[in-house]
Amino acid sequence: MRRVATSVAAMLLGLGLAGHAGAQSQPAAPKVVVIHAGSLLDKPGQAPRGASTIVVRGGKIEAVKDGFAAPESVGAAGAQVVDLRDQFVLPGLIDSHVHIFSDDDKVRARMEGFNRDDEDDMVIGIDNARRTLEAGFTTIRDLGSDIHAVTALRDGINNGLLTGPTIVAAGSPISVTGGHGDRSNNLNRDLAEIAHQHAENVCNGAEDCRRAVRSQIGQGADVIKFTATGGVLSNVAGGLGAQMFEDEMKAVVETAHMFGRKVAAHAHGTDGIIGALNAGVDSIEHGTFGTAQTDALFKKTGAYFVPTMLAPKTALDQARAGARSKASLEKAEIAAKTAMENHKRAIASGVKIAFGTDTGVSAHGDNAKEFALMVSVGMSPAEAIKAATVNAADLLGRSASIGTLEPGKDADIIAVAKSPLGDVTQLERTTFVMHRGAVAKIGGLRAPFPPN
Repeated sequence: MRRVATSVAAMLLGLGLAGHAGAQSQPAAPKVVVIHAGSLLDKPGQAPRGASTIVVRGGKIEAVKDGFAAPESVGAAGAQVVDLRDQFVLPGLIDSHVHIFSDDDKVRARMEGFNRDDEDDMVIGIDNARRTLEAGFTTIRDLGSDIHAVTALRDGINNGLLTGPTIVAAGSPISVTGGHGDRSNNLNRDLAEIAHQHAENVCNGAEDCRRAVRSQIGQGADVIKFTATGGVLSNVAGGLGAQMFEDEMKAVVETAHMFGRKVAAHAHGTDGIIGALNAGVDSIEHGTFGTAQTDALFKKTGAYFVPTMLAPKTALDQARAGARSKASLEKAEIAAKTAMENHKRAIASGVKIAFGTDTGVSAHGDNAKEFALMVSVGMSPAEAIKAATVNAADLLGRSASIGTLEPGKDADIIAVAKSPLGDVTQLERTTFVMHRGAVAKIGGLRAPFPPN
């Protein structure tokens, strides 16, 4: 073995490559970036700081200093300097409810759906991911995608092969037969048979629901979602009330928690919200028909409410335009009429709120339009921003790495031209986006820049 090593070394020396090989074996020095921020909301929920310097090394925040510090004075000589001295800087935003593979063109999607392969959907997802990141959302929780597709996209982004936000993936939502999440609903018998063959997410009875949860976890799910009630966009009648029995919901939650996964429950109807909260879920999505009783139960259990206010009106507009089925139109009319008043009451009562949009119903990249809706029902801009940073990070169990700009956390950083604390719609127009230390947008333009 020693003779082989000596021969290889001699050959490299003879070719003049030995020094190069040695250099290649040394790890590259971590990239250092110094950001000068005119105003800095490093900890949403607290007052912003004035002129500040953020030191980023190896994709992590190394230091946050007052004033515009020269790189040399903060141990970052030779660092790339990003000048945001006339900008308002804050943590990357978190959307707790996204469907990253959904096509924004709903009419086209319905027409072409049966002609598309998985590869076509992946192209759509990659584009959606990049647009979502450029909109300032550096982390998303995807609550309903093919498990293999979403984990492949998640891992491609994590490994630096693709540009997009950090993805916390649920895979396919756990659903009962005929429920919201059963993809065989209203298909012809041949297509329904094919759907049933692949319906690992569909379950009936507590034991079968345990199996369905384990199946998604075994294929890479970071979080589990189940559909406690009917849904607006599923092509099946039956309203928006509960569709799972109490023992089925508890089986889902207990199994997921046993594996260290949090659980999100899609729930519109009051009975489904109550059942899911009693089962121990970590968040309720939509919560359209919440009541004072459900508000009290939220506070008792400590679960988060993810209102997704952008979705009902969007779904109704699409259904009225013919882009959704008749069954969806009927449910959308009911949900859109009720949701905002109930969300207003829940917020006023002190229910914990995490930001989520149900993007995929609405267009990818428009996620920040949710902020204005949150403010319209009683949240201050500061509270809405905290819901999309500190609160959402807590819901995802990732407060140690995201949600605020502090040493040791991921360098997920965005900027806007003016303070969103006075005008929350500023968040709809990000000028700068950094994800884990890599710049994705600067000066309002996609990075890297196109040639002049």
